[in-house]
Order: sequence, then structure tokens, then C-alpha cells
Amino acid sequence: MASNGKKKTTMAKLTRETKLRERRLDKQAKKDARKRAAADPSAQVAALDGDTFDGDESVPADSVGEESRERGSNP
Repeated sequence: MASNGKKKTTMAKLTRETKLRERRLDKQAKKDARKRAAADPSAQVAALDGDTFDGDESVPADSVGEESRERGSNP
């Protein structure tokens, strides 16, 4: 029997399958990242240390306590 030269899968189906494959890969990557974060909590602490207050400048933890003491409030 000779093979049929006609393409049997539509582009729409191929596109849907590709999107599904990508979503599954993204989901698996997120799942792996959550597992790594749960296994290594020190990585989360390191990530939090790099966070910024207003998005522009970092505020060291020491300076927050000093400011409240200067104002006379209890930390």
C-alpha cells in the first residue's frame, strides 16, 4: 500500500497540542521549584533579604529599629 500524501492533522490541533505540552512543562517546573523551596528553606530567606521596601531602595533591618528608637516608640 502506498502512503497517503495528505496531511491528516490540522494546524489547529497541532497548536492545541503544543500549548498543552507547554502548560504541562510550566506546571512541572513550578512543582519542582516548590519542592526545592520546601527542601531548602535557607534559599527562601536569602531571596527575602534582597527584597526592597518601595521597589527603589533597600532598607537594612538595623535602620528600622534605630528609627523607631529615635522616635521613642517600642519596637
